[in-house]
Parts: sequence; C-alpha cells; structure tokens
Amino acid sequence: MGMLAAKTTAHRRLVLAGIIGNVLEWYDFAVYGYSAAVVARLFFPASDPTASLLAAFGVFGVGFLMRPLGGVLFGHIGDRFGRRSALRWSVAAMALPTFAIGLLPTYAAVGPLAAALLLACRLAQGLAMGGEYAGSIVFLAESASTGRRALTASWVGVGCVAGTLLGSGVGAAVAALLPAGEVEAWGWRIPFLLGLVLGAVGIIMRRILAVDPPATPSRFPLATALRTQPWAMLRVVGIALPNLINFYLMFVYAVTWLKLDVHVSFATALDINTISMVVLLLALPASAWLSDRVGRRPVMAAGAAGLVLLSWPLMDLMHSCRTPAILPGQLGVALLLGLYAGPSAATMSELFPRGVRCTAVGVAYNLTASLLGGTAPLVATYLISRTHYDLTPAFYAMLAPAISLATVLTLRESAFRPLDAVPAGVADMTATA
Repeated sequence: MGMLAAKTTAHRRLVLAGIIGNVLEWYDFAVYGYSAAVVARLFFPASDPTASLLAAFGVFGVGFLMRPLGGVLFGHIGDRFGRRSALRWSVAAMALPTFAIGLLPTYAAVGPLAAALLLACRLAQGLAMGGEYAGSIVFLAESASTGRRALTASWVGVGCVAGTLLGSGVGAAVAALLPAGEVEAWGWRIPFLLGLVLGAVGIIMRRILAVDPPATPSRFPLATALRTQPWAMLRVVGIALPNLINFYLMFVYAVTWLKLDVHVSFATALDINTISMVVLLLALPASAWLSDRVGRRPVMAAGAAGLVLLSWPLMDLMHSCRTPAILPGQLGVALLLGLYAGPSAATMSELFPRGVRCTAVGVAYNLTASLLGGTAPLVATYLISRTHYDLTPAFYAMLAPAISLATVLTLRESAFRPLDAVPAGVADMTATA
C-alpha cells in the first residue's frame, strides 16, 4: 500500500510539473483577453472604440505569430536535449514578460512607445507558448501508464482551462473589489503582476523532473519531420482547429462580445464564463478517459459533429439578452468542446515517432495557433463590424469543427497501440484510414 501511495504521489507531481507552464500561459492570455477593452483605451486610444478594440486584439494575435518559431526552438530542444530542458526554459520565458506587462507605462505617459513595449512583451510570450503546449502533451503522453495515455495527456488541457479560469477569477475579483475608475487607473495591472508567482512555482516544480535522454541523434529534427511526416503534420492542423478557434471565440472573446454586443455587464459576463469553464475543465479528463476505453475516433467525431450542428443555436441562445439563457448556451459549448478536445492531445502525440514528436507536434500545432487561433477574436470583431450581425462569429465556430470532423475520419484508431508503435519515416502510411 505504501509503495502504491508513493507511486500515485509521484505521478501527481509529474502531472503538475507537466501542466504548470500551461496554467501560467493561459492565465496570461486570458487576462489579456478579458482586459482587452481597458487595454484598448490605455494603449490604443482612438475616437472610434471599435478601432481601439481591433488594435488591442491585433496585438493579442501578433503574439501568436511567434508561436511557430517557439515550436521550432523548444521542439528542437525537446527532441535533441530532452523534454525536461524544453519545459524548464519555456516556463521561465513566459513568466518574465507577463510580469513586465503589469509594469508598462500607458499611452498617456509615453505615447506610441507604450504600444511598442506591449507588442514586445506579447512577442516574447508567444515564443514561450510555442514550446509549452506541445512539449507538455508529449511529455505526459510518454509518461503515461498503459490504458491511461489520453487521460494523462488531457491534464495539459485541464491546465490550460485552469489558467484561463484563474485569469477569469482574478479579473472578476479585481472588477468586484475596485471601482471602475481604479481598475482603469491601476487595478488592471494586478493580474499581470501575479503571473510572476505562477512562474516561480513552475520553475521550482520542474526542477524535480528526471533528466531524460535525447529523443533523436539528428541535428535537425525539423528537417526530418518535414521529410518523413508531412501528412501527419497536416492532420495535426485539422485536429487542432476547435481547440484554438472555438475556444478563443467562446471563452476569451465571448466575454467582450457579451459586454459590447449583448449588453451584459462585465462582471456578469465573467461570472457566466467562469461557470462554463468549470464544466469544460471537468469534461476534458472525462472524455479523455472515455477515449482510452472506446477509442479516439468515436469520441472526437461526436464532439466535432455536435459543434458543427449546435454552435449557431447555442450562440443564439447566448444572444437572447436574458441572463438566465446565456449560461445554458455557453455550457452547451463547454460540453461539446470538452468532448472533442479531451482526447486530442494524445491523438496528436500518437501520430509521430519519438525522435521528431516534440518538433512535429510543436510546429504543426503552433502554425495553426498562429494563423487561426490567436486571430479568432480579431476575425470575430471584424466580421461583426462588417456585417452588423452579432451572430456572424457562430459561422466561423461551425467551420473549424467541420474540418476537424473530416480529419478525424481519416485517422487510424490509435488508442490501443503502444505510443512508439509508429516507426520513424512511415507515420503517414500508418495514419491513413
């Protein structure tokens, strides 16, 4: 019994060390998303509020442009020098710019330099985030015991949601405890400054990780991945779409959308978002556990099909302007996205051999995040401003899972194979339907 308890404790510490960087990263990105209206006024003042908001979300998206480079850099470190090295450096690289944003002068103090400094911090964060997610899911998938690979890897998604949830909670607390004028004067800085605490915890926790051997002797794992795994990398793009587009639309942008277009108070929008994200947090490991037993394909296909069919009705329910109806609408999205996303981390890792796994997942996933994930709030804001129809983002939310559904149907079931059953150089053949 003592040995079992010690093994369980060690496993929990391993999981916590694996996900802590994702908690920090998504905490910061959530805080920025939820503070977009204030950031727009302080750093991008303009006579047109929509123009200011577009500028703020534009900087939000620009940070994602660095993610592919981060995927290359930290993927290379992970494959060439071990997973632990990549994870330790990525969490440190995220903590410092997060803290720095909380210290930045505003446009009123230094003019356009304020926007330039904010942009520099976002670029640094994007670089770090490009290595964190892929490195974490690969590390946990490789550390999982038999029959629990999706469940173990899904804790990375739980960490992402927990970080976003923490950002929502801190934002709600600041909004509730301070007058609106104080929030805009200085209170908005508090959530960013607290990011340094999460970063310190992450660095300490990752010191416990054992030194792991390099995954490949290749000097250029990216070149190897592009040569031997092109179709598998393309499948990662298809798999990742709802995790990025639907998540950012419905759990980051939605707070601003509810406030500006549905005319719900900011505090109420944050409360609704927080409750929905608790449901999403619970749904992720539940669906991953199910996929370990019945397979990845049926679980992910059901979630993707549900998002295609129900994204518009659920968003229309959120747009009803009746507060009691908004929560069920967002809860529906949370359940469907959780059903799809829970097994997705393991599924992406299972497409590749160990020697290029960090690099291949990191580059493919982060290219998708760069081009389509971080720009989702910007696209949604633009679509509404052009069409003058508040539900236009729902059609964007339907397109992403439609592509993912088609991708999932091309995958060979991987839940019941050993992780390293895909030999180097032939992952594209074994991934076909």
